[in-house]
Amino acid sequence: MNTTFDYRFIVKELEENGFVFHHLLHNKTAEEYLWKQQPDKWCLLEIVCHLYDEEREDFRARVKHALKTPTEPLISIDPQGWVLSRNYIHENYQQKVQQFLIERQQSVKWLLSLVNPDWNSAYVHPKFGRMSAKMFLENWLVHDYLHIRQILKLKVDYLKHFTSEDLGYAGNW
Repeated sequence: MNTTFDYRFIVKELEENGFVFHHLLHNKTAEEYLWKQQPDKWCLLEIVCHLYDEEREDFRARVKHALKTPTEPLISIDPQGWVLSRNYIHENYQQKVQQFLIERQQSVKWLLSLVNPDWNSAYVHPKFGRMSAKMFLENWLVHDYLHIRQILKLKVDYLKHFTSEDLGYAGNW
C-alpha cells in the first residue's frame, strides 16, 4: 500500500518518542545505567550518548544536508567507534539524558519550521546511491524504535540478572 508521504506524522512520532525515552531513561541508579549483560554490549549510558550524538550529527544533520546542500559531500560519522573514541562510559548519565531530550525538542522544532521542504531532494552517496531527505527522516524514526526495543530488552535482561524468579510466565522475549 503506497500512501501519500506526510512528514508531520514522522515528526509527531519523533516528538512522542522523546517522551518515551524520557520515561524509559530517567531516575536510574548508577548500577542500572552502567549494567551490561556482556562486556561487548552497550549499557544505558552508552545508548544515551549514542542517541545524543546521532540526533545532532547523523539524522538531523543528514536531513538538513539532503534538503539544503545535497551536492556537497557528507561529513563522515562513526557511531560505533564513538563509543570508545568519545569515552561514553565516563559521561554524566543524567546530563546526557537531558542533553539528548533537549536536542530532540530542537529537532522537532526545526522540522516543524520547514516550509514546503522537497523531501525527494537527495545526496548521491558513492557507495549507497541516492539518499533522500525522506529516506533519512523515515530512518530516523526507525532508529528510535530500534533503540526503544534495545532499551526494553536491556531492562528485561537486568531484571533477569538479579531475580531468582522464572520470568517465563510473562511471555517470551
